Amino acid sequence: MGKINGCLRCLFIFFNVLFAIIGGLLIYGVVKATIYSAQMSAVGVPGIGWGWVFAIGMLAISCLGIFAGSSEKALVLKIFAGFMGAGILIMLIFGIVVVVTRNKFKNNLETTASEFVKPYIQEESLKSFLDSIQSQSQCCGVGSVNDWGDEIPDSCECRSVMGCQALPQGKKGPSRIYSQPCSSYVFIFFDFFFKAFMIFCFGFAGIALMGLLTSLLMLHQVKRHDSPGGASIAMKGY
Repeated sequence: MGKINGCLRCLFIFFNVLFAIIGGLLIYGVVKATIYSAQMSAVGVPGIGWGWVFAIGMLAISCLGIFAGSSEKALVLKIFAGFMGAGILIMLIFGIVVVVTRNKFKNNLETTASEFVKPYIQEESLKSFLDSIQSQSQCCGVGSVNDWGDEIPDSCECRSVMGCQALPQGKKGPSRIYSQPCSSYVFIFFDFFFKAFMIFCFGFAGIALMGLLTSLLMLHQVKRHDSPGGASIAMKGY
């Protein structure tokens, strides 16, 4: 029989394996997100470096947890518990940073939208994204119609009675275009990811607290087993 309750040990290892897989998926996601890091930095979103630190950290700590549960060594469990305590603080800080960054992103998008978009407006992925928003939300450009340069896309064509303006002189495109910019609608799109990441951060802070309490319980069982004259309290898991 082991030093730690069999059910508790298996559950502990299972969740660490699960989070190791999540850590690997996050690394893959950060690799993909690197493509857009320059665009996001232009409007105040933190660099992708923090994503690398978080993803690699989750993978490494999960592997440490797997080893701690398998080896049943007090020192490794103490180290894991220490990382869980630090993880609680880090995730709370990350959550607060995301809240602040969200507000900063909104302000920068409203004030520097045109400067942000112009270098990338001709990229096919961004162009398709904006075309979709313009058609559905009845707006044109991120900061203004001038974001498109001299050629205004058909998705800016205004087919309603209200909210239209004439095509500016010297530009090519539909004769009547939407007068409202799309910055607020673009923010709504990104705001979904900001809120999701806030839930992610504060949720993981709670999970780290559970990991801390579980590792301390396992550490108590190991110390009790190893104490002079102590009896093992480990039981077989059914």
